[in-house]
Amino acid sequence: MKRIAVDGLPQDPLAAAGAFHQHWLEQVEQVLEGGEDALILVPPADHTHRQWRLAMVAGLARKYAPCRINMVAGDGGEAVDATETYLAAAPGITGQYLET
Repeated sequence: MKRIAVDGLPQDPLAAAGAFHQHWLEQVEQVLEGGEDALILVPPADHTHRQWRLAMVAGLARKYAPCRINMVAGDGGEAVDATETYLAAAPGITGQYLET
């Protein structure tokens, strides 16, 4: 599973979604097109970011099945590592947005 750490997203949810599309989506799609599962790591954000993040990862999961993709919000560290380990061993989980 390839971890893609996203940074530099604005505080505003609409601007953050736009920045993700502009700066990160191509890289994520290249990984999936290559047949590799992916985990997108995004910085923590308030509840106003949940919907665009969930829509993004769910749409990518549908488009690139059977490759798996999930998005995790967190600062890194043990919680993110443990989540990544769990997801790598759980072949039925894809298209999920999780917060650590």
